[in-house]
Amino acid sequence: MVNSIAKFGGTVALVAVLFSIWTNRKPVDLKSEIPNILDSLRKAEKKVEVSQSARVAVGFGGCVDIFVDAVPLLDAAKIGCPKTPKHHKLIHNNLELSEGFAYFFKHGAAAERYMSNKNLFRQMVSTAHGIKGSRTQLGGNAPVMANRFAMEGADVLLGAQGSPDLTQFLNPEIKMAGGNVNESDIHLIMEYKTGEKWGKYESIRANRYIIHSDNHNPTIHSLESFAEAYKAFKPKLLVVGGLQMMENFPFKSGVREARLEAVQKLMEDATKNKGLTHFEFASFVDESLIDALKQHVFPFSDSIGLNEQELPNMLSYLQYGNITVLSDAYPRVATVLDQLRSTYRLLWQNYRRVSRIHVHTLPFQAILTRKSSPWKNTMSAAAHASLTANRYVCGNDMVDLETTKLLLDESFSTTVDPSSASKVPLKPYRPVSCWDEEIEGEVVLICIAPNLVCTKVHKTAGGGDNISSAGLAFQI
Repeated sequence: MVNSIAKFGGTVALVAVLFSIWTNRKPVDLKSEIPNILDSLRKAEKKVEVSQSARVAVGFGGCVDIFVDAVPLLDAAKIGCPKTPKHHKLIHNNLELSEGFAYFFKHGAAAERYMSNKNLFRQMVSTAHGIKGSRTQLGGNAPVMANRFAMEGADVLLGAQGSPDLTQFLNPEIKMAGGNVNESDIHLIMEYKTGEKWGKYESIRANRYIIHSDNHNPTIHSLESFAEAYKAFKPKLLVVGGLQMMENFPFKSGVREARLEAVQKLMEDATKNKGLTHFEFASFVDESLIDALKQHVFPFSDSIGLNEQELPNMLSYLQYGNITVLSDAYPRVATVLDQLRSTYRLLWQNYRRVSRIHVHTLPFQAILTRKSSPWKNTMSAAAHASLTANRYVCGNDMVDLETTKLLLDESFSTTVDPSSASKVPLKPYRPVSCWDEEIEGEVVLICIAPNLVCTKVHKTAGGGDNISSAGLAFQI
C-alpha cells in the first residue's frame, strides 16, 4: 500500500490530481526526447560537487579481472553446450561450468561462482589470454569502488592486499592498507551480448558469468591492517563489500564466523565515531552466509546497494529464509518499488538502522532515503548514477546518443497494487521523479531516474560498483 503524497517539481499533489494530470497529458515520443532527457540529467548532476574533504574507507579485498568473450572462450576450451542448464553453487568440473553458465546466459543474469578445481581454473585463465580482445583490468568490489570514489573527488582509504598487477590500475591518490602479496587473485569475467547465441541458447540481455578460485579474498587478509589505518583516517563513510568471496570457500570450523565478527566490530566502531556505513550486496547463493550477514552486517548498515537480481534475493531471505537465484532481467518499476518498500520495512523492523537503499537496474535507478537521515542530494545522486551507468558500460565519458536507448516507458506505476497505484509520467525536462512516502512511521524520499542504456557495450562487470559509488559520493 502506498500511503504517500507525491512531490513533482516541488508541488505537492494528491493522487487524484496526478491522475487528472496524467489523463490530460499528450503522448510523448520518448525516442526523440532522449537529448532533452540527457541534458536534464546533466543539469541535475551538476547541482552537486563532491567535497575533497569527504573521506571514504572501502573494504575488502581485490583482484585482477580478465575480461573475455564467453562463447569464444568456451569453444576454445572445448566446453560444449549442455543438454539442460543447471544452477550450481560451486563449480567442480567442465560439465558444471557448462550447465551453470547456460543457466544464467539464457536468462541474461549476472552470476559469480567459486571454482574449487584450481587446475581447471588455471586452464581457463590460460585459454582466456589467447582469446582475441581479452583484457586485464582492476577487479574486486572494493578497489573498483575506491577508484570511483577517488574519481569523484573523495579522499579514499582502501582495504586490500596490494601487488604490482593490481596497484598499477589504482588511482595514485588512494591510500592502501592491507599488506602486499606477490600475485593477486584472478577473476575470469565471461561476458556476452544481448542476443548472442551459444548452441540452442540465446541471451536476452548483455551480462557476465564470473568464475574465481581465490586464495586471499575469502579470509579478508587486509582486515586488521585496514581497521588500524581506519582509526587515524576517520572517514565519513565506511563501505563494506566483497563478502561474497566467502561463499563455498573451504574454511576451517569457526573461521568465517570470526572474520565476520571482526567486520561487525569495524562497522560498530564507525557508528561510534559518527560515521555512515554502506554494505554492497552481491550474488549470494549460500544461505548460511546470508544468515551470518543478517547477524553481523545488516544490523550495522546505514545504506545498502544492490541490483535487480539481488533485491528480490535479499527480500526473499528476509521474508522466508530462502534465496531467489534468478529474477526478471527487465523488472517493472512498480515491482522494484514494492520490493524496495518491503525490504526497507523488514530491515527497519528488525534493526531500526537502515536509512538508504539504492537499487540499480538496467532501465532505471531507484534510491530510497529516510528524510531524517544524513543522506542528502537524493535526486542528483539518482541522476548521477544513471549517467555513470552509461559512461561506464559504454567506456565513454561523453554520452553518445547514437549508442543510447531508453527502456523506461513514458510512465510507470508506483505499485503493482491497482487499488493504490498512481501513474508517474516521465518528463523529459524533469526526468528524475521524486516523492515522499511514510513507511513504519518514518517519512522516506524515493527517487526514480531513467537510464540512458548503452547499446554498444564495452564492459558490464564493475558497473554496479561504479554506479553505487557514484550515487553514494553525491550523498555524503
